[in-house]
Amino acid sequence: MTELEKKITYLTPLVTENRIKKFTNILQERTKHFTVVLEDLYQKHNQSAIVRSCDIFGIQDVHVIENKYVSYMSNQVAKGSQKWLDFHNYDGLEHNTQNCIDTLRSKGYQIIATTPHNDSCYINDFDITKKSAFVFGVEKAGVSDLVMNQADGFVKIPMYGFTESLNVSVAAAIILQNVTEKIRKSTIKWQLSETEKNEITLQWLQKSIKNIDVIMARYLNSL
Repeated sequence: MTELEKKITYLTPLVTENRIKKFTNILQERTKHFTVVLEDLYQKHNQSAIVRSCDIFGIQDVHVIENKYVSYMSNQVAKGSQKWLDFHNYDGLEHNTQNCIDTLRSKGYQIIATTPHNDSCYINDFDITKKSAFVFGVEKAGVSDLVMNQADGFVKIPMYGFTESLNVSVAAAIILQNVTEKIRKSTIKWQLSETEKNEITLQWLQKSIKNIDVIMARYLNSL
C-alpha cells in the first residue's frame, strides 16, 4: 500500500459512506483531458460562473492568469464548486501568460483560443482527440495578442443574431458542455488515472474533515 493509500484508509472512516460514494462517482466523470485557462478576468461573477461550469462538466484543473487584474471568487455564484477543483495560479512573474502557455505545453496540451473572430473552428467541428487548454480572455477585449499569436487553434460558437459575442461565462459553459459530452461518447482515454483519483480523493477528504491538521499530526505520530 502506498503512502497515499494509507492516508486515504486512515481518513475514510471519518466521513460518511455517502460522501465516499459521491467522491467515487464524481471522480469517474472527472477529466484532465481538457482544462480551462482564465486570462485576466476581472468580473468575479464571470470567473465564478466559469469555475462552477468546470465542476459541473467534470473539468478538474483551472489555470488562472493575473497580469492586470487580481482574481476574485464569488461563493454565491460559484456555489462552493471551487472547493473541489485544482487551481494553478500565474501571478508572480512578468510574463504570466507565457509561463502558463509553456507549462501547459510541457504537459501535452494544445492551446485553444476561444474567439468569435479569426478563422476559428466551430465548436461542433472541434477535434476532441487532443489534450486541449481552452483560453478565455478578459471581458470585452478577449484573449491577449500573445495567446492569439501562440495558439495552436481557435474555436467559436455559432451565432445567428445581431450581437457578435456571448458573455464569457456563457461561452465557457457552451464550449465545455459540448466537448465533454463528446469525449464521454468516444473511445478516448479521458478519465483520470488511479493515482490522480487517489490524489484528489485525499484532497477532498482533508477538505471535508474538521481539525484536519490535528488529525494528520496524529496520523504522523502513529507511524
